[in-house]
Amino acid sequence: MKKYLLLFSLMAVVQFAFGTTLSQRLTANDSIIIEFGKSGKIVLLIDSKEDFDKLKAMDVNEIIRQLDVELNKETGEWNIVEHKTKIGNREIVTVKEQGPETEVTVGRVKVIVDESDGNTKVKVESTERKKKKEPAFKTDFNIDLGINSYLNADGDFPSSADPFATKGWGSWNVGLNWMASQRISKGFYWDFGLGFQWYNFKFENRDFQAVRGVDEIEFIQRTDVNGFKSKISASYLTAQTLLKLDFGRMNDNGHKGLRIAAGPYIGYRLGGRSKYVYREFDGGGRRKEKLNTGTFLNNYRYGLRGELGVGRLNFFTTYDLNTLFQEGRGPELNPITFGVIF
Repeated sequence: MKKYLLLFSLMAVVQFAFGTTLSQRLTANDSIIIEFGKSGKIVLLIDSKEDFDKLKAMDVNEIIRQLDVELNKETGEWNIVEHKTKIGNREIVTVKEQGPETEVTVGRVKVIVDESDGNTKVKVESTERKKKKEPAFKTDFNIDLGINSYLNADGDFPSSADPFATKGWGSWNVGLNWMASQRISKGFYWDFGLGFQWYNFKFENRDFQAVRGVDEIEFIQRTDVNGFKSKISASYLTAQTLLKLDFGRMNDNGHKGLRIAAGPYIGYRLGGRSKYVYREFDGGGRRKEKLNTGTFLNNYRYGLRGELGVGRLNFFTTYDLNTLFQEGRGPELNPITFGVIF
């Protein structure tokens, strides 16, 4: 029985290697069919008269005996067909015997023949790797890195003439977020999480310093020193939730598809201050002034967050629906951020 299986495996490999079915091969070549027993059959394909003459000189029993290849004593396997390449050899057909059970592997197909209990049972399995199933619920940690600015009451970015106009390079937003994701359906998710956000608004005009006035925050122009850096910073504990559509997952393409997400967030302020770096006109090293301006910052922030993912890249944007400063305590400015998620 084992020899017949080996012969069948070899025929299947030949058929696979040339990319044709057995019926197609029979139509293109002359064939000789040798039948034996009740259902035994050997099919020989002949391409030319010379091959037929050689076949007449061969003994069928000798062909069968040729299948008795050397056994690998360590693994119990026979390597019947081996494909040689530049990077090494790859086994195409292997046979392994374990008592009454014989396994014949042809490419990614495994045939198991069990001859125990006096009965012959044949089972066919695919050895192709199964795709890892996506969990319904998972957690993750990510980092936001973005650039801050804000929009005025007219929905525009402040002009350079405004003392609080921001400079892109240096107005960093850094977020550390613990996120969880619940799959609602294929490609549709509910994400939620907690994190810490640090906002920095670096002024374009470094001669202006934000200071705490009697009733509101004031932006004064320092003409007594040479300014190098001026900014306002604030930190928040933030909670967010988003609904996400992953078109790659919907189409079974993994991370290769487009992803979009949107949802609200809310934050509680942990701290806030202004920082001014300058140097005296008469020389000397740089000096820093750090002032508590948090009194006039809103204790809460809330807004909308959007995310866009393409491949392995993920971008985000946030917009505060409330103003950075308390009403009547400073200019009416709504923070906005653009950045990348790592």
